[in-house]
Amino acid sequence: MIRVLVAKPGLDGHDRGAKVIARALRDAGMEVIYTGLHQTPEQIVDAALSEDVDVLAISILSGAHPTLVPRIMELLRANDVDDMLVLLGGIIPEDDVPAMKAAGVHQVFGPGTDTQDIVDFIRQHKGTA
Repeated sequence: MIRVLVAKPGLDGHDRGAKVIARALRDAGMEVIYTGLHQTPEQIVDAALSEDVDVLAISILSGAHPTLVPRIMELLRANDVDDMLVLLGGIIPEDDVPAMKAAGVHQVFGPGTDTQDIVDFIRQHKGTA
């Protein structure tokens, strides 16, 4: 079974989208762990490691992604994590997508993305749920 950590870093207090994604992934047969709001990059990486997840799905609406995402990726590398699929969703300007991918994010999903597209992307990269 594919294990996914859905994480909400920073001071972003909106989690409706993260909860929609978590439910869609569960409905698709994946095991989902949700961190809750206001997580630090260190808390997120600690949770991803302790839960031994296959996928880290980060949801950010606050605009703090240029700071938080590179820090999360740096912490993953520092822990020799190189096989975790890292996804980013939320309000990410198109101009910022290349920098997020350069930091190590595998895919960025914007508002209105069909949840089935996210499920399909995970399955293509991590096998079936």
